[in-house]
Amino acid sequence: MKTEILAPAGGEQSAYAALLAGADAVYLGLTEFSAREGAENFDAEALARTVRFAHILGAKVYVCLNTLVKDGETERFFGCARTAWNAGADAILVQDLFLGRALKGRYPEMVLHLSTQAGCCNAAGAELAKEYGFSRVVLARETPLSEIEKIAQISETEAFVQGALCTCFSGQCYLSSFAGNNSGNRGRCKQPCRKRYKIDRAGFEDYAFALSTSDLCAGEKVKEFVDAGVVSLKIEGRMRRAEYVASAVKYYRALLGGRAAENELSDLKRAYNRGDYTRGLAFGQEKNFLSRNVQGHIGERAGEISLVKGKYFCRSGCAAGAGDGFKILRKGEEVGGAVFAERGAGGFFLASRDRLLPGDEVRVTTDAAGGKRALQPVNFRKITIRVQIRAGELPTASCGEFVCTGAVAAQAAQSAPLGQEEIAACFCKTDGLPFAPEVMAETENAFLPKSALNAFRREFYAGLVGFLAPAREPLPVRGDGVSLRCERGTRTAAITADEGGADADIVIYKPRDYREISLPRRGKEKYLWLPPLLTEEDEALVSAAVEKFDGIFCEGYYGIALAKKYGKPLFAGAGFNLTNAYAVAGVREAGAKYFTLSAELSLREQDALSAGGAFALRGGGIKVMELCYCPFSHACNGCDKRDLYTLTDEAGRKFPLRRYCAAGPYCRFELYNCAPLISDGGLPSALVDETVGREFAEPPTRGHANRSML
Repeated sequence: MKTEILAPAGGEQSAYAALLAGADAVYLGLTEFSAREGAENFDAEALARTVRFAHILGAKVYVCLNTLVKDGETERFFGCARTAWNAGADAILVQDLFLGRALKGRYPEMVLHLSTQAGCCNAAGAELAKEYGFSRVVLARETPLSEIEKIAQISETEAFVQGALCTCFSGQCYLSSFAGNNSGNRGRCKQPCRKRYKIDRAGFEDYAFALSTSDLCAGEKVKEFVDAGVVSLKIEGRMRRAEYVASAVKYYRALLGGRAAENELSDLKRAYNRGDYTRGLAFGQEKNFLSRNVQGHIGERAGEISLVKGKYFCRSGCAAGAGDGFKILRKGEEVGGAVFAERGAGGFFLASRDRLLPGDEVRVTTDAAGGKRALQPVNFRKITIRVQIRAGELPTASCGEFVCTGAVAAQAAQSAPLGQEEIAACFCKTDGLPFAPEVMAETENAFLPKSALNAFRREFYAGLVGFLAPAREPLPVRGDGVSLRCERGTRTAAITADEGGADADIVIYKPRDYREISLPRRGKEKYLWLPPLLTEEDEALVSAAVEKFDGIFCEGYYGIALAKKYGKPLFAGAGFNLTNAYAVAGVREAGAKYFTLSAELSLREQDALSAGGAFALRGGGIKVMELCYCPFSHACNGCDKRDLYTLTDEAGRKFPLRRYCAAGPYCRFELYNCAPLISDGGLPSALVDETVGREFAEPPTRGHANRSML
């Protein structure tokens, strides 16, 4: 199978830029249920135009309906999916595995891809996605290459190779929701991870961008993805400009083509580059995984500042010109900006309102010529058109098997007959369609008015487009709803890292080190907490311990398969993101004994989903992030290896940061909200998270008890 370059399209301009740069497919969102609510997005008409354009080029369009969907919105969700499919979408991306299964049940014709927000990171998750009707899984960005190889043997696999990285494990970030009242699971993330924080560990006490990841750039490593069986190389960036999208496509097209890509990489860096890039976690954590000093775009290094006749000068061999902009760094931190002033011998002069110093680093962040170069189209569909215009006959034009006959017959020429060059020039006008035509014209002493010739050309291209990109037969409205029998829960459950257990009916034990797992001494039922990212090595660590517990508590869909494998009851954690009746019915049908409802729902919304086995978070800490990397840049030498740290924002709010160990070469971390939760009432059984004890400086919050974030 050909390796696909998949590009983001926040709007039509970006979609066309990506396709004309050589993308094999684009992914985009509608005006509803898009995980990038802030993007331009597409209505039905814009989607239909984009699909037609893509299909002309033999490319595909994938529509993202990948936010969480509440119970009162499911019929609108099904309607949006049907609208997208009827417009010609080649696949629908869905985050909710169970809602996707229901969609596939209604419309078996649809092709479904499981969004990265579903957190598929191992073979068990891929098997389940395949069983539920998904033909492709979009890998969690944290998935190691060794796991990717296994997943690719089960399902079509799509991996991110370029763009912004979420600092939290896929689909399980609630920091924006609980600390800022904007849900990332609804496409409204305010990116609090890009703010400045300090951590109470030596060397990290000063404010920095402590959670801000560098941009991903797999570069030459894409060949390892391809060798592992990945079929689609995905570029992130529905919120970025068309120049960035086109530059990224051209860069990876050059790499896949085996060409030197230095120029394309330069254009890409100048379009957007946070942190001078990281290869990502698939290949292991790098020292520059986090961009601690600079949060935003730092472009490409051009040189250093010097003073020449009292003016700022950058000695550099790189091209620069009018309209170019620069970011100035000093000891790695941003201190100002500058613009191109004029060329000089061996470099160029800069103008800046900031006080710059000799030795300051100059980075190109706006390249006017590079932006134009990136948007220069290179991908057209080559076609051969044969036109015949004879006196007394209707004109004809053909392209392969497609034949178009004009409505106005040609006349015998009285003075100036049509020439082959005139006909060819007319049919080389494609009216914005992505064709590169070669025209072969036949005519002899024939005349056709220019207006009739132009009308014939337009009729030909309209017919050719319909032939090459035919409209899809619309799907009718189908399907019935699902109902739940709600009941009041009577059990209590507690998540704890204390080996002694907790005062609850169900104790969910969260080990500090999975290499040393103990059985809690208290609790009528004892469940072992398993992290969202579970590799084969992680499973090997816990397999023996699982037998001693009454069940497993999993934060990912993979838990369904794992529970069956070990013959243990499943407690589905908050990572399942259960927000509607289809999801609740689905997780129960899949065998979950207990399940956790989304903490982003209000009490009223949770009550409506309180079927047997339902739990809701009612007290203790609110886990807002799972970090599958070391925030201390894997600086193990001299690490104090404390169980608990404190992350403090610039407003003085303190967030508990818990360290734990799994099978990988570096520790993982959990970030908790700055305030504990206290939420009484409601039908579901109560779940309390005691993992970090009482380490909170802020007064308790009721969370989203009265105000849903979805």
